[in-house]
Amino acid sequence: MSKRVTLQEIADALGMSRNTISRALNNSGSVSIDTRNKICQMATAMGYKQFNLVDTAVNPSTSLPAANSGKTEIALLTHAFPGASHSGNKLLEAFQNRIDSLGYKLSINIIKDTDIDNLTLPTNINPDNIAGIFCIEMFSDKYSKFLCDLNIPILFVDTPLVQKISLNADTLYMENITSVYRLVDSFIQEGKKNISFVGDRFHCQSFYERWQAYVSAMTDNGISIETGNSILEDDSMPYRDIDWLADKIRALNKRPEVFFCANDFLAICTIKALRKLGLNVPDDVLVCGFDNAPEATIIDPGLTTVKIHSSSMGYIAADILLSRIANPHTPYKKTYIETDIILRESTGSVHISV
Repeated sequence: MSKRVTLQEIADALGMSRNTISRALNNSGSVSIDTRNKICQMATAMGYKQFNLVDTAVNPSTSLPAANSGKTEIALLTHAFPGASHSGNKLLEAFQNRIDSLGYKLSINIIKDTDIDNLTLPTNINPDNIAGIFCIEMFSDKYSKFLCDLNIPILFVDTPLVQKISLNADTLYMENITSVYRLVDSFIQEGKKNISFVGDRFHCQSFYERWQAYVSAMTDNGISIETGNSILEDDSMPYRDIDWLADKIRALNKRPEVFFCANDFLAICTIKALRKLGLNVPDDVLVCGFDNAPEATIIDPGLTTVKIHSSSMGYIAADILLSRIANPHTPYKKTYIETDIILRESTGSVHISV
């Protein structure tokens, strides 16, 4: 017997209160139409059954296609499978729950460097059996274009830089610019002018948008960008090597007051490198990241970061791809999902202005 979905699980997936979920699903109390629609869609995607709705038409996911006997496979393609601490892990779990409810099955395929070099699919994939393709951590320009040319419904979660390529596909992103801008601007309002960016800004679209937000916040406050005071090496460089990273920090033009890191992994490595240099976070320098990975709450001090609503992204990703399968000729969509700033001890007493 399948596990019964609770109101609290729906609330957690949407970042709302349990009372709001209850009012929407029981058609009681004051809940806006947009919020009610969002809750109903999420509840249906998660398999919740106990609706008491006057108008079931508020649930748009009822029009999504169930799998037919011909094509029942959704192929996940990834160059780097997300680990347990990666935000993509919860996203993938939610995605799979959603497609399972409609009779589709997910096949997981790791794309190797040789596949990318030769522009080939893994040998176990038969394109004739695939209803749709779901891409996570697929940042090769040429391979992404190759996948789009297969004429199979496809969704990318994050992409290579869209300034460089045009993808004939739906794309899904976490919101990067507003959250990072507000975070960096708050440091500046607290008197911090020397802020360093850590990470390969060209690694993917989301990293680039975080870089753009950093640059905008700095220049809007009249602070010039000194790339020599950031760590922007290519993603192939050993950021996880604490000695290497400590040497990079030591070589900066001047010691930053704040390190904004493109994700939590880089932020945690930066904290360790700073410790190796004898510097204390947050007394000597502030550090923040992006993702709200589980490690962000474990490391001492707790890491200020930006939370991605991974489960919600997973359900929405499934609906986007299933909608594309049902309506292959509609215009492609670029979708952003809101993120939340989470303040913890690594940035001291800095607060975010409303």
